[in-house]
Amino acid sequence: MAVQASSEIVIDAPVDVIIDALADMDTVPSWSAVHKKAEVVDTHPDGRPHHVKVTVRVIGIIDTQFLEYHWGPDWMVWDAQKTFHQHGQHGEYNLTREGDDKTRVRFGITVEPSAPLPEFLINRARKKILHAALQGLRWRVMGADDSSQAN
Repeated sequence: MAVQASSEIVIDAPVDVIIDALADMDTVPSWSAVHKKAEVVDTHPDGRPHHVKVTVRVIGIIDTQFLEYHWGPDWMVWDAQKTFHQHGQHGEYNLTREGDDKTRVRFGITVEPSAPLPEFLINRARKKILHAALQGLRWRVMGADDSSQAN
């Protein structure tokens, strides 16, 4: 059974600054508490990541995933290949300009676990993933020095 999570926030930065932060895969483990490693395997012609190998840790489960990214001027999506812990994964960020230097960031993820999980673990995982994806991104974009806040 697929598990979904989504949320949104407004970040005091223009769309292109946020897209650039998302594309900077080397820094993702510093602002996303669920990412332990991220390695760009190859890039699109514009230099943005195409395939990325990541190691994530959520609710005590460690998984190495191979992700394929696609980019637009105000969106980013990825899909994961099957792993031991999941049959598949789809994630996306959609950005909407809200004034000169504000952007509404919508994040959504769908994961198909390879085994059933108790609802309380699913809820903990949702909370941790959404916090990392949105608050962690805000701290990265706003230039916060204390990356421990993302944990």
